[in-house]
Amino acid sequence: KVNIMVSFLLSNTWLLDHSRVFFSVYCSSWLLYLCVSQCSAKNLKNISELFYYAQKAVLHPTGPLYCPEEKEMKPSCIKSLTRIFKVSDLDNDGILNDKELNFFQRTCFNMPLAPQALEDVKNVVRKNMTDGVEDNGLTLKGFLFLHTFGCDDDLELHQEYLFPLLKIPADCTTELNHNAYLFLQSVFDKHDKDRDCALSPEEVKDLFKVFPYMPWGPDVNNTVCTNDQGWITYQGYLSQWTLTTYLDVQRCLEYLGYLGYSIICEQESQAAAITVTRNKRIDLQKKQTQRSVFRCNILGARGSGKTSFLQAFLGRNLLKQRKIREDHKSFYSINTTYVYGQEKYLLLHEVMPDFDFLSEEDLACDVVCLVYDVNNPRSFEYCAKVYKQYFMDSKTPCMMIASKSDLHEARQHYSLTPLDFCRKNKLHPPQPWTCNTVDAPNKDLYTKLTTMAMYPPTLSAVLFQFLSIGNCQCVVVL
Repeated sequence: KVNIMVSFLLSNTWLLDHSRVFFSVYCSSWLLYLCVSQCSAKNLKNISELFYYAQKAVLHPTGPLYCPEEKEMKPSCIKSLTRIFKVSDLDNDGILNDKELNFFQRTCFNMPLAPQALEDVKNVVRKNMTDGVEDNGLTLKGFLFLHTFGCDDDLELHQEYLFPLLKIPADCTTELNHNAYLFLQSVFDKHDKDRDCALSPEEVKDLFKVFPYMPWGPDVNNTVCTNDQGWITYQGYLSQWTLTTYLDVQRCLEYLGYLGYSIICEQESQAAAITVTRNKRIDLQKKQTQRSVFRCNILGARGSGKTSFLQAFLGRNLLKQRKIREDHKSFYSINTTYVYGQEKYLLLHEVMPDFDFLSEEDLACDVVCLVYDVNNPRSFEYCAKVYKQYFMDSKTPCMMIASKSDLHEARQHYSLTPLDFCRKNKLHPPQPWTCNTVDAPNKDLYTKLTTMAMYPPTLSAVLFQFLSIGNCQCVVVL
């Protein structure tokens, strides 16, 4: 009611002075105020301004961003803006050039900046700080001075952004599509600064700086391929992403969200990076598959060589495996194999030897690998019992592995020899295998496992007649 107060205050100058002191003290005590406005509904004075500032206080609050007492941005704001800077820094050189600034501008406001406008922005930064502009581009300090992708009022990425809706029917799996692999390749190239096709521990940390936590632990280095220094190679990097997509697609969507996939690739959400495969029963009916990732569960008694079988798939012989710390071991390994010229991913999963209870996850796979120790007379019995109880009547193909074949073969304490057992159950003969080699262990068995997973059980026996002889170039089925 400023229309009433004005005449009253003008006639009482001492009260006018006191009101000015009051507003001065009030504003200095409460630093979160946006403005002080005098308005009148009768005279329509400053009404539009009043609603403008009220709307601005609600829709664009400064509380989560700025600390007026310290006169600086809050840590959560700096963290969010730093993430935005790193996502926008496409070449990872620590500077936003004109192209990257326009990418940021287009993402936020759907329109690029004119060349003169870009220069004006950089000139503003130059006038206020010495290290805000380098090589005609904005540094992180300059970017923070000026001023979020998918953030809510708490400056956290909201759940709808990180976990977009993705429907996965039963008996279907999830894989990364071609565009997703291209994006991940660009992320790898961006952080592989020494161009050695591997990520050092420092480069891995730099890659995941846009994450609120470190998503990969030391077990990852024993899940995928590494170089002689133990650093994750390019193939191992893609394999780990493939593994995450297959086992926990929601986690993969979250990770892609942190990397800004939907922003950089201009997609509606990270779900555009995922391919949901068709039902497995349709593959069996059509006797062909379009899948690229196949799962093999490894079962066997304790000490039979399951862990060694996983590590050998990554090219590690027994000598290298002995250097792995116990707390860094992994129950998974994943690598690529080639079946008739097609690159496929084979995911190996070591199942804990609990004969009395095998979960649905332990049984859900494309192929089963039963491992026994030829030197242990009681090792084969576990494989025989597991097969008879869980896989004899299933359509899941099985392979018997005679592990530690470099040692003396002991007579197994079972009613049938391993060979007779396989013949009786129409399985391929036990495959001899060892990782006690000078060079990397032979990978032919893994190719055979992938082949069994790819083709229906009706073709497995025919295919193996060829595979047992050697790698064939073609298969004729009559």
